[in-house]
Amino acid sequence: MGECSDPTTPPPVARLLPVAVLLWLAGVYLRIPILVAPPLAPFISDELGLSQALTGALTTLPILMLAVGSMPGSLAIARLGPRNTLALAMVIMVIGSAGRGLSPDTVTLMLASAVMGLGVAMMQPSLPALLPRWLEPRHLAIGSAIYMNGMLMGEFIGAGITLPVLMPLMDDSWRATLLAWSLPALLVAAALFLPRREMARPVEKPAWLPDWKNPLTLRVGLLLGLSGSLFFGLNAYMGNLLEQQGNFDMLADALFWYNFAQVGASLLMLKMARSWVGRKLPIIVTASCSIVGTVGTLLLSGWWTIASATFMSLTAGILLILLVALPPVLVESKETGRLSAGNFLVGYTLAFSVPMIGGLLADWSNDARYAIGFIIAYCVLVLPLTFTLDLKRQKGQPQS
Repeated sequence: MGECSDPTTPPPVARLLPVAVLLWLAGVYLRIPILVAPPLAPFISDELGLSQALTGALTTLPILMLAVGSMPGSLAIARLGPRNTLALAMVIMVIGSAGRGLSPDTVTLMLASAVMGLGVAMMQPSLPALLPRWLEPRHLAIGSAIYMNGMLMGEFIGAGITLPVLMPLMDDSWRATLLAWSLPALLVAAALFLPRREMARPVEKPAWLPDWKNPLTLRVGLLLGLSGSLFFGLNAYMGNLLEQQGNFDMLADALFWYNFAQVGASLLMLKMARSWVGRKLPIIVTASCSIVGTVGTLLLSGWWTIASATFMSLTAGILLILLVALPPVLVESKETGRLSAGNFLVGYTLAFSVPMIGGLLADWSNDARYAIGFIIAYCVLVLPLTFTLDLKRQKGQPQS
């Protein structure tokens, strides 16, 4: 890897720190553009006259695009390299996100949301593909934990400070608030070219389509679907579930602790990444605990429901980081982008469709527990995959 070819001599901290900061900032923008929509949705809906379905699509459409856009991201990585792809993807994300703030009508708003989701989707495989270009093998696990910490912090920041902090500074304008969140990402995209590592495009053109013969493509993707279905699904149906239990007044507290648990997961993984990433037991334990926590939300009530949901969010967040961190440490650098893209294609297709099918069951039965029950059923079905994962390094990937 050029300057950093000796795995026994780590680069100076002065050189690692700027890379860590860039990875963290890029990670933040994996989620902020998506999760500022729920707090702003009532204001957008009032001005543009959105239906409930279209209001929900402000969040669900970008999540669907996370699956659809993973393949264009993989193709761009193969042709342009991961750094150039990440910068391009961030520009696309800004165009879509800022475009939402400038949208005069519903059609433009939805098109801008789709463009934004495409940009975020292309960012996702770019980051794990970039890690082996910027970091020593021994630092790949912590590199994954750093940008995933940024992503999960972005979830909390986007959901938590948009209304109480940023919107008042923007004269209570949802349009100005979207622009204020979006435009700084252009500075991050430009700063990606500061580290003097792997600046050139790849000489050979690596494959970009998912390798379905590699069992990790489907198995890790199905397990990403487990983590995503639980997190996005319970997030979506929390209000309905608490209302059904007669505890709707607890929704604000529930969502705070639910999202804060993701921050806790990312901080814990900054400490434990070297010990846990690439090992099967943490994946088995966190996947099992996530399911147990979700079952608790159905069987318990009041604060115990919130505690169970928070526990699920914590363990599902750890599981997400453990799974996303696998490609850089298990396959060669040139294979990392397409393995990650295949994982995201499968995982986010399921994270979108499983809760949606659950929602249809809830509508049919007029009972929110059916939605969560369906998600649990899917997760129990794929849980045995955690025991069959082969986490040996492939094709001579150096030890971390």
